[in-house]
Amino acid sequence: MRTTIFILLVYLSTSTFTYAQESDKVLIKKTVTYYLDGGTNNDFETLKKAFHSNATMKFISKNGYKEVNALEFFKKVIKPGPKQNRKTNVVSIDVTGNAAQAKLEIEYETFSFIDYMNLLKVDGEWKVVSKIFYRKQKN
Repeated sequence: MRTTIFILLVYLSTSTFTYAQESDKVLIKKTVTYYLDGGTNNDFETLKKAFHSNATMKFISKNGYKEVNALEFFKKVIKPGPKQNRKTNVVSIDVTGNAAQAKLEIEYETFSFIDYMNLLKVDGEWKVVSKIFYRKQKN
């Protein structure tokens, strides 16, 4: 009887953890989709829902390493206009507790961006706290 109860408790705790992790993945996908949809539709208000106000964006430019506040950067470059001609994909999401990473691909005609978004669950809500990316030219 004790063995059966022990096995049942292990199963329930594992199932609960797996369910919580899957539920978080759905919420993380919703968060990064704000970023993807906001960029595709030139809609800063939608995009900013994905980011913590202090989120950073780090990248390598022609002039070397750059680090900026992500929202300040996007506020300057996103202007209302026609929808962007691009395909977006959430490649992967990895969650451990209240920390997560999402890998995204944004494909344009001649190049793609590969984004790595680091997220934290802040006050019960998933927010991007940092982003790094690589611009990959197509052959």
